[in-house]
Amino acid sequence: MRETETAQAQSNYSYRQSVTIDEFDGHGAKSGGYHEIRDIIFSPRQERTEQMIGKPADTLSRLKLTDEDFRDVREVQPFLLTNDQVFLYETHFRGEEAMDGVDCYVIQIRPRQILQGQRLFDGMLWVAKLDYSIIRSEGEAVPQVRTLKNENLFPHFTTLRQKVEGDFWFPVTTYGDDTLYFRTGPQRMRLVIRYSDYKKFGVDSKITFKN
Repeated sequence: MRETETAQAQSNYSYRQSVTIDEFDGHGAKSGGYHEIRDIIFSPRQERTEQMIGKPADTLSRLKLTDEDFRDVREVQPFLLTNDQVFLYETHFRGEEAMDGVDCYVIQIRPRQILQGQRLFDGMLWVAKLDYSIIRSEGEAVPQVRTLKNENLFPHFTTLRQKVEGDFWFPVTTYGDDTLYFRTGPQRMRLVIRYSDYKKFGVDSKITFKN
């Protein structure tokens, strides 16, 4: 897989990341939500940084977002299996499948172990046969946290990629519609993350995805 090269290419791009989380009551009606927009940009010193656009809108009443949730948004849901992470996972070949017109190998990956403080990915990858690019990932961030005093549960999600620079595939959409089974009862939630306006550092043109 060419994830390290993809990560290196993506590190030269600024882009916009919008996050929307909706919660639903027992009748399927929306009961609250969260929305934020961040630009991942380069500072005047050419350092990569984040800039919040406006203030987050938070009307969630049933769910409470945690540091782990925001870490997953930045690290796990736009998952890149770079060389410095490969040793953390075991992989299993699960077959072949055409995905969005691309012939792919289907690979299951699971953490070998999870150390305290780690957030990792557990799920499936669709890897293009042609050049070993990952074009789709589906799974969940782990570990799910269940203690006597605390429950911190995380949804199943799918991340889709599209070609941006040459033949490199960057994340463009993450979505999930899942029910989290807390001790207090089930809670349905929906997650949508969009990555748009990819713009190479020092280049005026940009690529905007419409989803």
